[in-house]
Amino acid sequence: MGAFVNVKGIAAPIPLANVNTDVIAPKELMRAVTRKGLGWGLFRPYRFEADGTPKPDFVLNRAPWNAAKIMVAYENFGCGSSREHAAWALADFGIECVIALSYAEIFNNNCIKNRILPVVLERDGVEAVMASAQACEEVEVDLPSQSVRLQDGRTFGFNISPLLKHRLLNGIDDVADTLAFEADILAFEERHLAELPWLRKSL
Repeated sequence: MGAFVNVKGIAAPIPLANVNTDVIAPKELMRAVTRKGLGWGLFRPYRFEADGTPKPDFVLNRAPWNAAKIMVAYENFGCGSSREHAAWALADFGIECVIALSYAEIFNNNCIKNRILPVVLERDGVEAVMASAQACEEVEVDLPSQSVRLQDGRTFGFNISPLLKHRLLNGIDDVADTLAFEADILAFEERHLAELPWLRKSL
């Protein structure tokens, strides 16, 4: 996956709590077996009528939010089922960062695996970002400094584990991170087999 360092632009405001994955990636998307082409289904129950007609009042159907790379919502974003399609749909639409009060744990992990930065801010920070988003003011999210900056100069810090930060900044996933220790793993295997040679016969 590509590296995540910084993203800046208009954020899409979703002033809702408990937005579940059935809304973010409805069941129609579950037929897909690839990560590409799923942006059409993002928030489909909110974005489209039953006949497929776009709902003009939904934020993702309106400029400039229809080109947003950042999304802001309230608590428990991504709750519900564990479908990774929710992260796939966000990424395919162009969302690189979500800012919220909290996330469902599996959704949070799925975001990281798909190069989407899930930022957690306190209530005052989320409310400030939400207001900026609704006013079409730019928001900047910087991973190296772990900060969210608003157009008026206000800055809000966020926490992220060093391991996840390392993976995002370097564009590596769990497998690539493990393979960085390939030489150590192979050396351990050789030592282990030397100590227990009878294991070679069972391999």
